[in-house]
Amino acid sequence: MSAAAAAVDDARARPADAAMAFVRRNGWTLGLLAFLAVLLVYTRAIQPTYGVTGIQGLAISVLPLALASVGQAIVVISGGIDLSIGSMMALTSVVAASQMKGQGEEFGVGIVIAVLALGLLLGAINGSLVVLTRVPDIVVTLAMSFVWAGCALLVLKTPGGGAAVWLKELVKGSLVNEWVPKAAIALVIIVAVIWLPVQRSRLGLSLYAIGSNQLAAFRSGVSVGRTKLASYMLTGLFAALAGLSLTANTGIGTPVPGPYTLTSVAAVVLGGVSLAGGRGGVAGPIVAVVILQLLRSDMTFLNVNTNLATVANGVILIGVVMFGSLIQMRRARA
Repeated sequence: MSAAAAAVDDARARPADAAMAFVRRNGWTLGLLAFLAVLLVYTRAIQPTYGVTGIQGLAISVLPLALASVGQAIVVISGGIDLSIGSMMALTSVVAASQMKGQGEEFGVGIVIAVLALGLLLGAINGSLVVLTRVPDIVVTLAMSFVWAGCALLVLKTPGGGAAVWLKELVKGSLVNEWVPKAAIALVIIVAVIWLPVQRSRLGLSLYAIGSNQLAAFRSGVSVGRTKLASYMLTGLFAALAGLSLTANTGIGTPVPGPYTLTSVAAVVLGGVSLAGGRGGVAGPIVAVVILQLLRSDMTFLNVNTNLATVANGVILIGVVMFGSLIQMRRARA
């Protein structure tokens, strides 16, 4: 009887242990979700009319930066960084917009596929330069940001072009329920289809391995060069998706890169991804993007100069980095 009781107790304890392990692994992201919930309540308090329209507008405005942040998170997890994401977004956006203008809806499908392939190519070029030259990632990608920005201006000197109707409808409006924006669904599907299989594969393990300790990963049989190349290709792919979402949102292509690169870095850091590599995921940066965008909206509602949002991003970035460094120092001493 006592053995049976012990078995029952063990069965009851296992879900609790699993739940506690989940909380420990995702504590930072859960904390961000809690803060986001409080921020939404505060937003509704200062702007009582904030409802369905506000949520849909938030999802649409967040989508490009969220996709860029996912791409940035992947390369940071592998121990690198990509300062050319904004320029790659601009280039893929203007290529899509310039080629879709005046074309049929079916032709737009081919353009989207070609732009995604272009994103992979841009990422492959960045990754190849990093691997072959062994120049620090930050230097290579900063230089390539000027190259891709120049290419974008060669495609379109001024904002213009067009977008397929079906592409615009993918991100605008709601689905099933008015509180469920299409843009949010598109983001979840894209991340689930691309990142989740990669994360659970050998490639995903290799990304975390080279980010944690490149030498140890090499000695364990991980191909460091190929893994780095793959990380930049994934980043290029997400940059292309972000560029397409910009074209879908506005209906045109804009050749001048927005503040997406530095904001994506801020979102990655705020989202709990270690700049040293090897730790973190993509859920935290996505939540961080929503928080940063909602803070900007709240400043507008409060008639505060929205330029202060950029200052706030910098303060948040410094604060989170310092907090993370303090935790690492304490762990090292322990």
